Amino acid sequence: MNKPLTSRLTSKGQATIPVEVRKVLRLKEGDSVLFEMQKGKVTLRRAEALDRAFLKLAETAFEEWNSPEDEAAFRDL
Repeated sequence: MNKPLTSRLTSKGQATIPVEVRKVLRLKEGDSVLFEMQKGKVTLRRAEALDRAFLKLAETAFEEWNSPEDEAAFRDL
């Protein structure tokens, strides 16, 4: 069994990805990562070019719903 890896969360909600994880995912400075959430678990993976293109398109398509009021209304969904 692999040893658990930990990282401390900063006041800004940031955490360092441990070097062992960065090596496995082939991450380097400037790379994007995806957080996939399902049934109370989160999976971290390297974002590929297609993922980044989709996210950019989604940001543009849903820009009109990006207000503080929308955030408050949909936060708990």
